[in-house]
Amino acid sequence: MRRFGLIGRNISYSFSRGYFTKKFSREKIDAIYENFDLQDISEFPDVLKTNPQPVGFNVTIPYKEAIIPYLDSMDPIAAEIGAVNTIKVNQDGTLTGYNTDLWGFIEAIGPHLKPAHTKALILGTGGASKAVNHGLKSLGLQPAFVSRTASRNTISYEDLSEEILQEYTVVVNTTPLGTSPKTEEYPDIPIQFLTTQHLVFDLIYNPPTTKLMELALLQGATVVNGQKMLEFQAEKAWEIWNKSSS
Repeated sequence: MRRFGLIGRNISYSFSRGYFTKKFSREKIDAIYENFDLQDISEFPDVLKTNPQPVGFNVTIPYKEAIIPYLDSMDPIAAEIGAVNTIKVNQDGTLTGYNTDLWGFIEAIGPHLKPAHTKALILGTGGASKAVNHGLKSLGLQPAFVSRTASRNTISYEDLSEEILQEYTVVVNTTPLGTSPKTEEYPDIPIQFLTTQHLVFDLIYNPPTTKLMELALLQGATVVNGQKMLEFQAEKAWEIWNKSSS
């Protein structure tokens, strides 16, 4: 029996374990998937020593960047993005990092984009935001990051204005704000400036409709949650884990 798992912190809510457990049962795959809930990334080497040794991992908040020093190699796209959410344990025991968030995001948001969607605000600057930034650029959009503090390439939440929201008609939330059980939280953007022209994509999937999505809907915006993105990235990870390796 092959063993797979998720590396993260406070991940009892995780999508991945449920998704892969159902997949293994449905497709009669002799494998198990479990959560490795680490309080610090320094605990990761101990996971590799467990028996039987896992042959593949997903990586989630807050370790998509912190995991990189523990890898032996990275897929070029993951290296360019600077974040890893999938690890393959090769036959020789070495670890290769990949980013399937990029694939999942492109596939999930693509059908909802319209010609008027040329610029996008990325809420948050963590590991997931890096894949989103790469994905938006590959789709021909011009992204800008939004964070608590303004910098050369980042707009602060405080500086978001009606003019900026008129210009940036795609909003992607990569922060965990609004995730169950803290469902009343949402990023501090001026919701009143959202319109029917806006697409709000929230990477959160639990709850299915976040507070941000709920408020955006009231303004007439189109909203999409992260469920499809997760499904697409999970299947891409499965494909990577099953490729022949050294």
